[in-house]
Amino acid sequence: MWHAALCIGALLVITCLVRWVYRWRNPPCNGRLPPGSMGLPLLGETLQFFAPNTTSEVSPFVRQRVQRYGPIFKTSLVGRPVVVSTDPEFNQLVFLREGKLFQSWYPDTFTEIFGRQNVGSLHGFMYKYLKSLVLKLFGPENLRERLFHEVADAARASLASWAAQPSVELKDAIATMIFNLSAKKLISYDPSKSTENLKENFVAFIKGLISFPVDIPGTSFNKCMQGRKKAMRLLEGILRERRTSPERRGNSDFFDVVLEELGKEKTLLTEAIALDLMFVLLFASFETTSLAMTMAVKLLTDHPAVLQKLTEEHEAIINKREDPTSFRLTWEEYKSMAFTSQVINETVRLTNIVPAIFRRALKDVQIRGYTIPAGWAVMVCPTAVHLNPEIYKDPLAFNPWRWKEESDSSGMHKNFMAFGGGMRFCVGTDFTKMEMAVFLHYLVINYRWKAIKGGNTIRTPGLSFPDGFHVQLFNKTLK
Repeated sequence: MWHAALCIGALLVITCLVRWVYRWRNPPCNGRLPPGSMGLPLLGETLQFFAPNTTSEVSPFVRQRVQRYGPIFKTSLVGRPVVVSTDPEFNQLVFLREGKLFQSWYPDTFTEIFGRQNVGSLHGFMYKYLKSLVLKLFGPENLRERLFHEVADAARASLASWAAQPSVELKDAIATMIFNLSAKKLISYDPSKSTENLKENFVAFIKGLISFPVDIPGTSFNKCMQGRKKAMRLLEGILRERRTSPERRGNSDFFDVVLEELGKEKTLLTEAIALDLMFVLLFASFETTSLAMTMAVKLLTDHPAVLQKLTEEHEAIINKREDPTSFRLTWEEYKSMAFTSQVINETVRLTNIVPAIFRRALKDVQIRGYTIPAGWAVMVCPTAVHLNPEIYKDPLAFNPWRWKEESDSSGMHKNFMAFGGGMRFCVGTDFTKMEMAVFLHYLVINYRWKAIKGGNTIRTPGLSFPDGFHVQLFNKTLK
């Protein structure tokens, strides 16, 4: 009898497992789900999504599924059902109907990394409130009156320092330049006076940011979380010191703005939200920009005709000055850099630093005859749009001329998602573009360079330079 009971028990277990696997592969839906595969139970297709690749085209993960299922397909990543969109019209709907049909969302691992009170996880009035705070730093007036000149000074000093070296690893050097400037404006951080190397904590954080979420010692994700903890301890220490020592205030940094807001009687800001905000701003202000700048130099190195045209634009700016020997760049000169702006747009289009933009369906959404169930994640894939030959002619070519205003009829600008879209369009976009333009100005006016080694890229799915990009700078005034 015990043998029969054991067989019945085993049969029940197998039946439950089969039902569980079936439900995993066929999720409930009040309609017709997009085509696709949910992959293995729990794991989904996460391993395939994070598989490294060296292609400059659309990632194999997305490309293969689009070829098989079409521009909208379902999958499962890190335990969550996801609909992936490479469809430009649906992407616009996702961005424009935020708060009605969709809501900003990121996987639980991102929430752990950036903090549960991070600006990307907040919605509605609270998001707009934090955005207004950030604009006090990155808004047009402060950008023109203060940040512009500080960026110019940092670029000139950094380039002069690099030119005195036999070679420089450009990605790390640019990241250090931007991080020191951003940390000074955000928290008055001075690396020469601090016992804690804040940037190194963020480097550890970045390496595991887009990695398989296994929090085991030695993994990239674990190192990422340790980097966050160290950075947060430093930020908490600064906050306590500023709050208990009023005489330390008045540094005119963003922490002063935060402290002033925390001191208001009916403030919406809490210490937890403030610290998560500072952490996100420190990360966002340097990592993506340094990648874009490095890629810009690499692309200019590989395309001498573009470099020549860019150099001519900046030489023309110098020649128009009353004093051509002056090194001081003006805001008006910056705003006149038409071709430079085209180079920047083309660089970030090709680079695709942000591999995915996530939203969550607030209700069942009907699209193309399919139903996206409420609660499901939607992953907009910018790369698939930026490299779509129906939107961008010869999309893999580095062609800044495509960004002339008359090309807008092709829908290029409408489908340009390098800085997000909708109400969550990146608040630091103007600052980033200004940093890149100012850096390129002083680079092409004062220096020549040659690639020494490295420069190859890998995506996992985020972009990185596994061997760096080493260059040697030569001052143009020296023969």
